[in-house]
Amino acid sequence: MQLRNLSIPTGAVFAPMAGLTDAACRHLMADHGAAWTVSEMASAKALNFHDEKSLALLRDKHPHGLYAIQLFGAEPESMAKAILFVREQGIQFDILDINMGCPAPKITGSGAGSRLLLDPPLCGQMVAAARKALGDDTPLTVKMRIGWDHMTGVEVAKQLEGNGADLIAVHGRTREQMYIPPIDTAAIAAIKQAVSVPVLANGDVTTADEALTLLEATGCDGVMIGRGALGDPWLFAQVRAALLGEERPPEPTLNQRMTALRDQIYEMCEEKGEWAAMPQARSQAMHYMKGLHGAAALRRYCSMLEHFSDVDTLIEAVYRLQ
Repeated sequence: MQLRNLSIPTGAVFAPMAGLTDAACRHLMADHGAAWTVSEMASAKALNFHDEKSLALLRDKHPHGLYAIQLFGAEPESMAKAILFVREQGIQFDILDINMGCPAPKITGSGAGSRLLLDPPLCGQMVAAARKALGDDTPLTVKMRIGWDHMTGVEVAKQLEGNGADLIAVHGRTREQMYIPPIDTAAIAAIKQAVSVPVLANGDVTTADEALTLLEATGCDGVMIGRGALGDPWLFAQVRAALLGEERPPEPTLNQRMTALRDQIYEMCEEKGEWAAMPQARSQAMHYMKGLHGAAALRRYCSMLEHFSDVDTLIEAVYRLQ
């Protein structure tokens, strides 16, 4: 896939998730074959006020692979100013993504995230403003849902394409559906058929076979994976092999899983400091417990992580219970 001057490697894209896709998590997924990774979302309006916490969400001193930053907002001028400010601050990124899919009330309450889907022309204006601020070289993508409480996805997608978006990632649910399964593959397919830019299908992919099934059902150009990859970065190598028709790599050993867990949390502590990293590490660690014997008890260990040394205690418990 080619996005402007950027050649995209074969593979699934790692979706942005607030509170989860920090640098350590992104690096892990990129190292295991994600086509590109995306930052946690940052507020365009907060960036207009030079908010350091918002900037910190976007900074990556040593990106692994192609890196996108994601901004949210509901005012075109604010979005453009935020992009210019980010560039002035020297933050390096390969792709800029606009969030039009977040269902959280604190985001939609300001008119941003999936709330934008109620106003397709405004969606187009947001993209047009971002495109002008970015210039011609940097790819501009949008992550959206199929609608708010009804299907506006096709109309929105046409606005996005017409105003300069290079790719659209579609989560196959309305905001009203939140994360209730299943996703609506027909609605994603309708969006894909309505535009000529590449479209990624997103939602409920936890295996390589599910990725292939989703592509077949929607006709999309690729898949974006979020929660399905947490605790399982090896999924990206599996999907890449499936897309290329190659032999899929073996499932990770228990030792590989625990090493990845420890390495990820270590990098989190190095990046943020133990005090800030460990509360966030608890949810990351829980994902690595999927499918293990005694998973319920192990998740309780995860919820009590306070110091990095506690990670070794957790890993000892894992080995003891298998």
